Amino acid sequence: MSIPPPETIYVEDKVVACDGGEGALGHPRVFLNIGDAGTVECPYCDRLFILAGGPKDNRGSKSKKPKAA
Repeated sequence: MSIPPPETIYVEDKVVACDGGEGALGHPRVFLNIGDAGTVECPYCDRLFILAGGPKDNRGSKSKKPKAA
């Protein structure tokens, strides 16, 4: 029996709340701050929160300005 990987959630705000998402089977609600790395992991359920548009957001191509020559 294999364990499924932790859930990854893309968010717009640098402060997120996590309660495990399982209702009564979840965990106490915790508030987490996303730092400069652009991610934070819940210490209870290992759910990974990624700041949308941040340095760890790799959901396809992003429009980037070309570097000046």
